[in-house]
Amino acid sequence: MAEQTRELAAEQTAAARPVSLSTNTSWRNLLETVLPPAVVLLGIAVAWEIIVTVRNISPIILPKPSAILLNLIQDPAYYFVENGLITFAEAVIGFLLGAVVGISLAAVLARSRLLERSVFPLIVLIKATPIVVIAPLLIIWMGYGPMPKVVMAALLCFFPILVNTIIGLRSVNPTALEFLESVSASEWEIFRQLRVPHALPYVLSAFKTSVSLAVIGAVVAEWAGAGEGLGRVVFTSAAVLDEESVFAAVLVLAVMGILLTAIVTWLEKRLLYWHESVILD
Repeated sequence: MAEQTRELAAEQTAAARPVSLSTNTSWRNLLETVLPPAVVLLGIAVAWEIIVTVRNISPIILPKPSAILLNLIQDPAYYFVENGLITFAEAVIGFLLGAVVGISLAAVLARSRLLERSVFPLIVLIKATPIVVIAPLLIIWMGYGPMPKVVMAALLCFFPILVNTIIGLRSVNPTALEFLESVSASEWEIFRQLRVPHALPYVLSAFKTSVSLAVIGAVVAEWAGAGEGLGRVVFTSAAVLDEESVFAAVLVLAVMGILLTAIVTWLEKRLLYWHESVILD
């Protein structure tokens, strides 16, 4: 009985060891990812603090990092809840809208060169138009609610997602395509089993770029006309030379961009576990 007990304990220890090793590896990977940029940012903040203090630079020109953090800590709800959540929601919804429209249109254009030549110049025209010109028009057409901010965020996300998806849907392995055609696979089967997996790395790469653009689009639209949101905080604070509040709002926007990019990166590793870009990472 004692020998069976020892054997059972040994088996449990052996079974628990890989989990422990896996946990340690995960923590080490997280540390290797977070620590280097954290050290660099801390170094920049310290140098910034020293330069402003030594040279006695006016807070109106460049406030100290410590003053910016103090401003943020004194009223975190104002930046994160009252205004931050509004901008965050507008950016996320705009990103999702731009992704759905961009991927859907790309699936159509990738199958028709004629349609692409007909529609793509109009898309490029919209992309080439400065967003600061489009924002006031959206406010006039849609009012001061969240809709123009969502549309602005979607417009900035739409183009890179569209272009990358078209390239991905067309960049298939010719041999694999010939094989599927030789076994009389339907267009839907080729699309689902070949084109979509090949396009997925391109689409997620576009997501990484576009998700931060969504935050920019929402902020620009809030500048044009809004009663709340971090874009409005930046606009009104800059008007009264409250640079500490401006930098505090910008810091929150940067955290939003980092968070959204991290989510897309996590999604990419889960969906592209088979792709060399993730395997070699």
